[in-house]
Amino acid sequence: MSREEWEALCDGCAKCCLHKFIDDDGSEEPAPTNYMQANEVLHYTNIACDLLNTKTCSCSRYAERQELVPDCVKLTKENLKDIFFMPTSCTYRRLHEGRGIPSWHPLLNRGKKSAMHKQGMSVRGKTIPESQADLDNFEQYIAIWPLEDLD
Repeated sequence: MSREEWEALCDGCAKCCLHKFIDDDGSEEPAPTNYMQANEVLHYTNIACDLLNTKTCSCSRYAERQELVPDCVKLTKENLKDIFFMPTSCTYRRLHEGRGIPSWHPLLNRGKKSAMHKQGMSVRGKTIPESQADLDNFEQYIAIWPLEDLD
């Protein structure tokens, strides 16, 4: 699969641009974050990266994102097995789990994101920029809508 084909699998929902945190249930010991511990819960927030264009659901500096935001998600065929932090609606995750491309995916809708937006599967209209969020009180931004999935 070429790089272009791999990139085309991305549904463009921008849920990967949301801030997430792991609640470790009061554990005092730091734990690795490359996998989930038994006592941990992953929470999504409605806080989006400042580089996200929330109308188009695309990164305004995509080519430079890794340099500008070192912990920005970069999915590859090699790290696909480690994507527990991606929402269940993520096409990469769906394919990895054998669930197929969803009906609202742009590849099945003439390259258009409109079906995805109409189904509420993108972040459009649901986020605040990280520069406007009170990160000391990130718990108030917990959101469950990123966990929703269709077909």
